Amino acid sequence: MAQKSTTPKVEEKQSLTKYFRGVKREFKRVVWPTKKQLFQYSLIVIFVSIVTALFLYAVDFVFSHIMGLIFGL
Repeated sequence: MAQKSTTPKVEEKQSLTKYFRGVKREFKRVVWPTKKQLFQYSLIVIFVSIVTALFLYAVDFVFSHIMGLIFGL
């Protein structure tokens, strides 16, 4: 039987090194947003989160009152 020329630890180290080299290459390709875009996107996320929370609160409020009327709670 033929034996592997490298040990599992060496292979693991090589694969980790290869992985992080790939990550570094990909980060160079990323187009990062400007500060203005980042601020705008953050405001949009906060706004949508608040609207979603209010919507879920309203739905919960309506359903809890409907259940209260049905079951007399």
